[in-house]
Parts: sequence; C-alpha cells; structure tokens
Amino acid sequence: MDDVSKMLRRHTYITKISTSMIYAILVSIAVNFFWTPGHIYSSGITGFAQLLTTISERFLPMTISTGAGLFLLNLPLFVLAWYAISKEFTVFTVITVVLSSVMLQVLNPLQLTHDPIICAIFGGAVNGFGTGLALKNGISTGGLDILGIVIRERTGRSIGTINIAFNTLIIIAAAFAYGWPYAFYSALSLLVNAKVMDMTFTKQQRMQVMIITTRPNTVIDSVQNHLRRGITIVHNAEGAYQHDAKTILFTVISRYEMNELEEALLESDPNAFASISDTVKILGRFYEPKP
Repeated sequence: MDDVSKMLRRHTYITKISTSMIYAILVSIAVNFFWTPGHIYSSGITGFAQLLTTISERFLPMTISTGAGLFLLNLPLFVLAWYAISKEFTVFTVITVVLSSVMLQVLNPLQLTHDPIICAIFGGAVNGFGTGLALKNGISTGGLDILGIVIRERTGRSIGTINIAFNTLIIIAAAFAYGWPYAFYSALSLLVNAKVMDMTFTKQQRMQVMIITTRPNTVIDSVQNHLRRGITIVHNAEGAYQHDAKTILFTVISRYEMNELEEALLESDPNAFASISDTVKILGRFYEPKP
C-alpha cells in the first residue's frame, strides 16, 4: 500500500511540474506574442511586472524585464505562503513562478500583429486557459492567488475588492502609458482572461443537485465515498406515474465534481433521476480541499 501511495504521489508531482511548464509557456506566449506588441497590460502581479518594465524603460537607467519583475514581486508572497499556507504549496508556486520568469526571458517576442483588439482577445484567452489549467491541477500561479487564499482562510472572505482595485490601477496605468484606448483594450483582455479561466477551472462553480431515488442509503453511501459532500434527505416523496415511494436527496457540488457524481449514481442506482442546476450563491460552509 505504501508503494502505491508513493507512486500516486510521484505521479501527482510530475503532473504538477508538467502543468507548471505548460502554464509558463502559455503566459509567455500571451505576454510576448500579444500583450507587449499590443501595449496591453495583464491582471495582477503579471500586469504589475509589465508596468515596472514600462516605467524602467522610460525613467530608469536600466530596464527591469517582465520576467525579473514577476519573480521579484512574488518574493514576499512566497514567504507569506510558506508560513501561512503550506510548504508543499509554496514549493510548487515557486517552481511555477520561476519557470514563468525564465520562459518570459527565453521565449523571444514574435510580433504576429499590432492590432490591439486581437492582442487583447488572444492574449487574454491564452493566459486564461493557462491559469485555469494550473488552478485545475492544484497549482497557484503566485501573485494575488496567495493573498486570496490567506485572507479567505483567516477571515472567510474573498479578495474580490482588492482584485478589482489592483486591476483598476493597472488599467489606469495603461491609460497614462499608452492612452485611454489602450486602457479599454486592457480591460477587454481582463474580461476575456476571466471568462476563459472560468471555463477551464470549474472547481469554483457551484451546482445544486436533486436526486430522486428508491435506494437512498445506497446512493448516499456511494456519493459520499466519491465526494466529500453533505446530503439533505427528504422522505415520503411519491412518484406521480406509479405512485411508488421515493426519496429526494439534495446536495451542492462543484462543476469539477460532475464526473464523480455520475460515477456514484451509476454504481448505486442507475435508475435514479438527477436534476442539476447552477447555483448563484451559497451561504454557509462549503468544503474546499486545502491547497
């Protein structure tokens, strides 16, 4: 059993490192092929690193590259993650940021187009896919991700306001650096980035599940073996067609867990009827695995 556990752990590590490399390549393509030629700023720390590059080019004797700026800006956040989150999480975050910084330096810019709209859309899409893929595999890309996790664990609140404020400052900086049209192009890129990231990383999307079954105990055991989710039971339901006794089960899952739910239902009651709908908001505790 120990050998199997070690093998699975090794496979997880290899998957995470491979995903880190893929993310590094994608964020470098987004920055060097689209955002930089189109004078578009990214969100978060990557956008701040781009801003440092612009400022240093114009006002300092030496230029701080985006790759170097990305690594330097993440240094204090690495320390925070090490003490406030976990050492393993921090190690993989450092690997991801280092690979991204190196790839930003190594991958030479290829000017496919200077059209700011094309650069905004495709840069946002490429980066959004890379970020979503990283998050889907349990990897942080550094930056505000770390701050968000720490604040959510300590206070139970998100850093939505901080994210909005930070990105608003970057958009305003784009306006001063290249003019207001480019600020709007940067805003467009942020929207595309967020949309593609949500499509790729589905773990944070909540779904309400209603299951109607004649085998409630079997279904509950199977679902809870596959998923760590609470279930509410409604007894004494009745089918209108055959007037047979039914039980209704309610739970909330993430979209990421859909496959596990389907497997659990097939194993326990293939004849169960399940209705699944998107949930806009949840009040109360919803379990999320720790990073």
